[in-house]
Amino acid sequence: MKIKICFRNIGVVLCLGLVMLALSSIAAPQLNDSGLAISHEARALQPGEVVLLTVRSSAPIQSVQGKAFGKDVFFFPDGEATLWRGLIGIDLGASPKNYPVQLAITRLDGKNLQAHYDLVVKDKSFPTRRITVQEQYVNPPAEELERIQREDKKVAAIFATVSPERQWAGNFLRPVPGEATSSFGVRSILNGQPRSPHSGTDFRGEAGTPVKAPNTGKVVLADNLYFSGNVVILDHGWGMYSYFAHLSRFIVSEGDSVTPGQIIGYVGATGRVTAPHLHWSLRLAGARVDPLSLLAVFSDTHGN
Repeated sequence: MKIKICFRNIGVVLCLGLVMLALSSIAAPQLNDSGLAISHEARALQPGEVVLLTVRSSAPIQSVQGKAFGKDVFFFPDGEATLWRGLIGIDLGASPKNYPVQLAITRLDGKNLQAHYDLVVKDKSFPTRRITVQEQYVNPPAEELERIQREDKKVAAIFATVSPERQWAGNFLRPVPGEATSSFGVRSILNGQPRSPHSGTDFRGEAGTPVKAPNTGKVVLADNLYFSGNVVILDHGWGMYSYFAHLSRFIVSEGDSVTPGQIIGYVGATGRVTAPHLHWSLRLAGARVDPLSLLAVFSDTHGN
């Protein structure tokens, strides 16, 4: 895909046309006259994908601030002061069009630079699945509606909170060894009735399989929810949340800090399910993104 990058410094605008290749073969662009180069890595620029944005500079950088999809983008130095990276989530419901990323860069010498980078999001078609579950999970009884609304508000409030500190670092781990099904974004027909798209990825697993934290985080929810059964939500910082559902049980409590690979619970079949498995949803600045896309962009060494 062809990406147009514009750098603005002291009233001069420089635009570069770059051809971005697949995640496994992206080459970093050359530095421009302002000493900056911006590139991205992603499986694709489509709804539900995580994008790793890289800012390179000929001079050490003090800070990088970004804005994309109306949300703040947080950047961190990756091993050296001339290389900074940030994560952007393309929501499952994003329309196919151009989305600019605005950047404000401050170098250690005090020089301020402004830049923007275009993410050209393409359309994506998702399959439809038809499954049969207990009727109470399709049309809940009246006495459960207040509980469902209360739980929805609680989870929404968690996802709307952006913790100021980044807790995650390095590569992300698979929470279970089982194969991941290609279920993110699939349109669901439950007992013949259309429902919301599936905003997570399901992993195969026998009941009782340990579920491990994919990275450092804080437990902000450990509870039983009507639809999702036993749930653990981890706050990884900077607006990133992992949501694990249908656990047989959890062994962490709200307020606990967890480390990568720490067991937080066990695979189960609680809530609206047809068989034991692990459901992992990921939120990034409110965007519903596929956890597999996060694993893909961190398949190399990023996020120190």
